[in-house]
Amino acid sequence: MGRAGHKETPMTTMIPRNISFEILSTEKIEKIHEASLHLIEKTGMKISGERTIALLRENGIVPDADGRTRIPRSMVDNALKTAPKELTLYTREGEPCMVINTGNPVYFGTHADQLELVDPFTGKAREFMKKDTAMMCKLADALPNIHFVLSVGMSKDIAPEVQTQVSFLETVMNFSKTINFSTNDIESLQEVIDMAAIVAGGHDRLSEKPFIFNYCEPLPPLNHPVESTEKLFISAKNRIPVVYMPYCMMGGTAPMSFAGTLAQCNAEALVGLVITQLVSEGAPFIYGAMPSIMDMKTTIGSYGAVEFHLLIAAASEIVSYYGLPFYGTAGCTDAKVLDEQAAVEATMEIFSTILSKANIVHDVGVADHCNSVCPELVVLADEIIEMLKHYTQGVDVDTETLTMDVIEKVGPGGQYLNEPHTMRNFKKVFYPSLFSRKMKNPEESEVRGRIRDKIRKIMETHHVPKLDDAVLKELHKWYAKYEAN
Repeated sequence: MGRAGHKETPMTTMIPRNISFEILSTEKIEKIHEASLHLIEKTGMKISGERTIALLRENGIVPDADGRTRIPRSMVDNALKTAPKELTLYTREGEPCMVINTGNPVYFGTHADQLELVDPFTGKAREFMKKDTAMMCKLADALPNIHFVLSVGMSKDIAPEVQTQVSFLETVMNFSKTINFSTNDIESLQEVIDMAAIVAGGHDRLSEKPFIFNYCEPLPPLNHPVESTEKLFISAKNRIPVVYMPYCMMGGTAPMSFAGTLAQCNAEALVGLVITQLVSEGAPFIYGAMPSIMDMKTTIGSYGAVEFHLLIAAASEIVSYYGLPFYGTAGCTDAKVLDEQAAVEATMEIFSTILSKANIVHDVGVADHCNSVCPELVVLADEIIEMLKHYTQGVDVDTETLTMDVIEKVGPGGQYLNEPHTMRNFKKVFYPSLFSRKMKNPEESEVRGRIRDKIRKIMETHHVPKLDDAVLKELHKWYAKYEAN
C-alpha cells in the first residue's frame, strides 16, 4: 500500500535547553534506584497475563506462593542496556518530527479527543463529539509548538465497542504529525497498528519510521494487570514505541512521601521495561511517570498540584540517568475552563517541564483534572512554550556575543537604535502574539479575544495535508466495518 501522498512537512520546531537545572543529585538518584530494585526483587509485583507470565517462566521467573513475581536486578540491568537510548518519531509522511537524544530536546502534545470539550467560542464545557476530533487535530496541526496529539477514544457519539478505532481513524485523517494513542481494550490495539501500517506503507515501514506510539499504564501500587502487560506485549511484538506510565497518587496509590513515591513509580515503570525487552530485545520504550497527590479535600488526583510537577521533573532526572526517553505532563489544569487558575497552573507546569529533562510532554490543554480538553488553553500554552523557548536558550558568551566592538563604537552617552547590529538581531527576542505591550493598554483583557480569533483563523485557513487516495480507500473499508456496528 502506498504512503500518504502529500509531501508538505508540518511546521514544528525543536525546543533546545541550554540551561542547568537540578532537583536530584546523582547520589539521590542512585538511592531511589536501589530502593526501586528492592521493590522489584524483594517486595515483588502482581503481574497478570498468560503470555507475559509464560515469558517470565521461560526466563526463570516464577510467581511465588503469595502471587507476587520477583524479578532479579540482573534482568532490570539487562533491560536498561538493551532498550534504545535514542528515538525518532515521524510525521505521517515519514519525516522526523521528534528526535529524542542526548541533546535533551523537549516536545509537547495535546489531546485529539476527551470526555468533554471546553467549547472555544462559548467557554462552556460540553460532551465531546466525533466531529470535534477534526477540529482539535486541525488546531494542533497548525500550532508550531504542538508536536503530537493523543487519541484516547472518548467521543460521546461513537459506540463504545469501536471507540478506539474510529477515534484513531478520525485522527489519522485530520492530523499530519505524530500520533500518540491509547486503546480501551486489548483487541483494538492490533487493529490500530494495522490501520497505521496502511498509511505507512506496511508494517515494516511503520516499525522503521513510526508515526504512532502507544500509551498504557500499570495499576499502582505494584500491579500490572493483563490489560497493561498485553498492550506492552503487542507493542513490542510490532516494534511500536510504547509509553508505560504509572499514575501514583500520594496518600492514595503511593506513600505520602516524595522519595517513596518516586521509588515505587520507578519500580513499576522498570518492570514494564523488563517485559518489553523480554518480548523483543531492543524494542523502543518510553518511560512515563505521573507521581501526583490525592487531594484530601476533594479526593481528586490533582493535575495542577505543584508537587506533581516537582516530582515529574525529579522523575525525568532519574530517567535521564538511565539514558531513556521520558514522557511527562504539562500545560494542564484542575480548573474547568480557561481562567486565572488555568493560566497560572499551565505556565508553572510548562516552565517546570521545560527546565527539566522531560522529552515528550502530553496533556497540553487538558482541564478539570483530565475530564476535558480546552482548545483555548492549547493556543495559550503554545504561546507560553514559545516564550519559554527564549528563556531556555540560555546565554552564550563568546567574542561575537560580547559585542565589544559595538559597545566601543557607541561609547558613553550614545544609543544603539540605529546600529546595524541592532537591525540584524532585534527580531531574535520574543514578541508575543497574544499578550499586550502597548504604550497604552485598554482597561479590559484582550487576550481571550485574540485566542478565539486565532482559533477561527486556523479553522478557516489551515489545511491538513490530504492522505493519498489509495490509502484513504483502504481506511474507509475499516470505517465501513465499524459503522456496521
